[in-house]
Amino acid sequence: MENSLSPGLYIVATPIGNLGDITLRAVETLRGVSAVACEDTRVTGKLLHHLGIKQRMIRYDDHAGKGDRERLLALMESEPVALVSDAGTPLISDPGYRLVRTARERGIAVTSLPGANAAVMAMTLSGLPNDRFLFAGFLPNKARAREGVLADLAEVPATLIFYETAPRLEDSLLAIDSVLPGREVAVARELTKKFEECRSGTPQDLIAHYAAHPPKGEIVLLVAPPGDEPLGEVDVDALLRSALEQAKPSQAAASVAKATGLDRKMLYARALELK
Repeated sequence: MENSLSPGLYIVATPIGNLGDITLRAVETLRGVSAVACEDTRVTGKLLHHLGIKQRMIRYDDHAGKGDRERLLALMESEPVALVSDAGTPLISDPGYRLVRTARERGIAVTSLPGANAAVMAMTLSGLPNDRFLFAGFLPNKARAREGVLADLAEVPATLIFYETAPRLEDSLLAIDSVLPGREVAVARELTKKFEECRSGTPQDLIAHYAAHPPKGEIVLLVAPPGDEPLGEVDVDALLRSALEQAKPSQAAASVAKATGLDRKMLYARALELK
């Protein structure tokens, strides 16, 4: 059948677990392109095999250099080329933005096909405020850098969304408990799969649960915005007492105010009483 796709770059979202989430448009596009640029040819090969598609695959991942990019750009000037990630929507914590940026600069047509996205799905499941949210990718591996990122985001008036791995979940929950005390947290995992779950609570609640039930799979970690009422009344005294163990009353009040959105002067007065 004659290829009806125009030359250019086609950004194609793929399933994050359940293969039934591939869109009809994505299937038609993957069938119609001249090549598929992908992170891992083995992963994408399994998807294409499931769909009954035989297609040329070109590896394009974090380690791809300028030469790899130039070869793809040269191809898409005369042929349609798809870009996929191992799962979900390409360019969301995945390689590819330089390819898209350069294609646009050179006047190459770029088309994006919507589809599965773990961050958005987790946001809809969590029950946290969704009128404004910030996707912040993966938290750093090192404790100090992780806490620094959380501190930088503490005053953002939005639900925070991170991607996380099972082995690092406890460390990230401990950091949230320390830097953003009083915030409700949600853990969404195994999305679209048989054992999908979204569990909410305090960081300590979730640490206790996953200590008894070690998590597996990819994880989306969500943190309620400052000032959002958590599962129950905020225990202001407990937060202040914890902060006062390592800080002066003024500093303790400032950190709790940042985390909860409560009035700093009121917190300072209470901190003095507790001190």
